[in-house]
Amino acid sequence: MTRVAFLHTGAVVIPVTAALATRYLPGVEVLNLLDDRIVADLAAGGAAAESIPGRLSHLAADAKEAGADVVMLTCSSISGFAGEVSETAGIPVLRIDEAMADRAVATGSRIVVIATLSTTLAPTVRLIRERAELAGAEPALTEILVKGAFDAVVEGDRDRHDALVSDAIAAAATDSDVIVLAQASMAGAAERVSVHVPVLTSPELGVARLATHLS
Repeated sequence: MTRVAFLHTGAVVIPVTAALATRYLPGVEVLNLLDDRIVADLAAGGAAAESIPGRLSHLAADAKEAGADVVMLTCSSISGFAGEVSETAGIPVLRIDEAMADRAVATGSRIVVIATLSTTLAPTVRLIRERAELAGAEPALTEILVKGAFDAVVEGDRDRHDALVSDAIAAAATDSDVIVLAQASMAGAAERVSVHVPVLTSPELGVARLATHLS
């Protein structure tokens, strides 16, 4: 039986990807791997940040040893390491946000990227520019960092996080063709607001692409 491994930096994403795997990956066994210090270590810099590629490679190698056929990185903060990790661990490593980036580029030329962490905002913008270049497109990108939203999650106040993010979505919709939510954990906030432009999140698009990869 096919087995896939999701590599997470936050436990909040595990039930989301589990539900999507049930829908899009019937008959596939799912393995979840978690290192919940990665985002903090990226922000800290120094030796902690430098250790991350090796840690990811070890986790991917563990997934391979456990019988995984493919690994998917579920955090945009680490998606840029996918190629390096795949080469080191000897197993395909996919990025959950790649399909979202492709959809954004195909949707419009004015793309707004919203994040609650700078360590996620910058990699997501780089990914969109990378995918745009491959598609021969030159979109205008606007970056928005929602201050206080991540702190709200850390404090257990999911409602405040979602309210801050949904307010940012509403404001960004006035001057954009498409809005990208940089973190998988932001998906719930998109359900709180209705705007006239598409609001893209990575989990469903990413898992759907994973299903295509496995077919």
